[in-house]
Amino acid sequence: MSLFLRRIVLFTFFLVLVSVDLCSARAPLLQDGKKSVYQRVVTHPGAMLYADASASTPLRPVKTFTVMYIYGRDKDRVEVGVNSSQADGWIDEKSVTVWPQALTMVFTDRMGRKPVLFFRNEDALIETCRAQNIAERIDGYLDFLQKNPKVPESYPVLASEPLSSAVSQKNFYLLPVLGVNTQFSDLKLVEVASLNPGNEVEKPKGSQQGQTTNPDLRIGFAFVIDTSISMGPYIEQTVALIRDLYNRLEKSPHADKMAFAVVAFRSDVRKTPKLEYTAKVICDFTTVADRKTLETALQSVSEAKVSSHDVNEDSFAGVLEAAEKLSWDKFGSRVMLLVTDAGPLAAGDPTSKTGLTPAALRDFLKQKRIYLTCAHVKNAKNLKNEKYAEGVYEELTMQGDNQASYIDLNVGAKRAAEKTFRSTADTLAQSYTRLLTATATGQFLKEPPAITSKRPATPEEKAARIAETTGYAMLLQFYGDREKASPPHVVNAWIADADLSLLESNQSAPVLACEPSVLLTKRQLSKLYEQVKTLLYASEEAFLNGDPDLFAQIKSAAAQMSRDPNQFTLDPDRNLVENNLLDDVLEGLPYKSEISTMTRQDWESMTTGERKKRITRLKSLLNRYEGYDRDVSNWESFGASDPDDSVYRVPLSMLP
Repeated sequence: MSLFLRRIVLFTFFLVLVSVDLCSARAPLLQDGKKSVYQRVVTHPGAMLYADASASTPLRPVKTFTVMYIYGRDKDRVEVGVNSSQADGWIDEKSVTVWPQALTMVFTDRMGRKPVLFFRNEDALIETCRAQNIAERIDGYLDFLQKNPKVPESYPVLASEPLSSAVSQKNFYLLPVLGVNTQFSDLKLVEVASLNPGNEVEKPKGSQQGQTTNPDLRIGFAFVIDTSISMGPYIEQTVALIRDLYNRLEKSPHADKMAFAVVAFRSDVRKTPKLEYTAKVICDFTTVADRKTLETALQSVSEAKVSSHDVNEDSFAGVLEAAEKLSWDKFGSRVMLLVTDAGPLAAGDPTSKTGLTPAALRDFLKQKRIYLTCAHVKNAKNLKNEKYAEGVYEELTMQGDNQASYIDLNVGAKRAAEKTFRSTADTLAQSYTRLLTATATGQFLKEPPAITSKRPATPEEKAARIAETTGYAMLLQFYGDREKASPPHVVNAWIADADLSLLESNQSAPVLACEPSVLLTKRQLSKLYEQVKTLLYASEEAFLNGDPDLFAQIKSAAAQMSRDPNQFTLDPDRNLVENNLLDDVLEGLPYKSEISTMTRQDWESMTTGERKKRITRLKSLLNRYEGYDRDVSNWESFGASDPDDSVYRVPLSMLP
């Protein structure tokens, strides 16, 4: 047979295989009113898989808390499959819980809040919310769970978040939302399952709880320094502080467990080439043993010789440089101190290297598990800009306890200002050093730090509070990773999304205990990315051309970007989701979105500034979706063979 004929035969065989595969592929059932969101269930303990709806002998047991798609229903069974293209068999309806939407809750960092309690039913949770002394009731439940590993069926609480640790970062857990009660104004009561379906790390054979092959807490501390022309004295103070920290660590037996890095930033070198750099790593993490390396690098840290083009500097570029370029993977606990006397270049500023909004950059740092603190030196020359800078840095550093990890340093006399800055930074660094020593010497966890609505009076007190709360959260995460802690496995329970014990205190806002995320598949995230990109392109064209008809630009953009413009009904009275411009996975979610709910009239009524703000946010969202796609460790397959069926927990705040 000739080579040509062989190729024809092989190609024909390939077509046959493809056609067979396409014929065998099936799509799961869609959720009511949806065009692309499939029905899902979560399996219970003891669930069995059957060949058909009437079979009496099971094929095999199904792993508890497996998330599966629904393909059909017959009598008292549902047809299910882990892939979105093929059913695996049938399961008794009583052995599964229907997951009505793609919402799942994620525990927040424990910065002073109590562990989340899982109530047996809605009535038990409501009764607790109405108790005369809620905090006392919660403490009683936690004490009971601590003393009674096996909870009686009559007790109102089933389980809790791990009491003495956080859930291990290596465990992909889910708290699928089954229902929501909004009768209380300060919090939501959420019906959930609690499961750990995928990549829980197996304990080595013979290991005991608390034993680990990597028992040491290691802290990476990065200084991100503004080296613009006005920062001279504070650069000197920061360098001197780093040297002092090394001097103290040299006397500690745990010196090799803490390392420092330095990143410098200025502003756009395209505007001002003589600035030399926008952001650069001065030195990656070095311990006392590598001190000579750091000392050599520190000699190059000095203020710029020329002024930047703007009163703001590109501090976000410095933070992003540190987050992406430093060797964080060596450290379980990660701290970053931003030192600057200027605000950041705005996300919509063409000279901003990152183009990120504060919310997007905060989300990225959270993904990397980096705790950022900002020390903002307020300069009398920049009084008009201080309010802007303070607002942005507070948004960037907002913590789980509803307090920003932000320290404002008001400049008085020059020497006094330098002294205050030095003592504040020293308080922060020394607090983390003490945390390291306490952990290395086997000291037990203390009570969580108290959350107060009043800010500390001095910068030093603010630094101590920040180090205490973030240090506590890092320590819980360290114990969680060491113990390989997982969430409780619960078929059905009710939780509060805020710390109930703090509701009676004078908090300005509830302290969230868990936050909503949307479980998106690879396929859904890719589709959403393309839709947002189309919307961004159309919005930019409409903005640049002064065109009030955004929908006409969207149709044009769809044609240019190889999407079918004829699929869009473009009813001006319908929003972007209803017009099929954004994935209908967004429809019906309990959040307010100014983008997905936008109609043509909404765009027409916007000011130029409002339109620009929308465009800036779309750019930031695209940046985050690219980041989620690259975040390999946080995708979970649930056993599906198709990579496109893997899922990611996308924060609700990062949806359009």
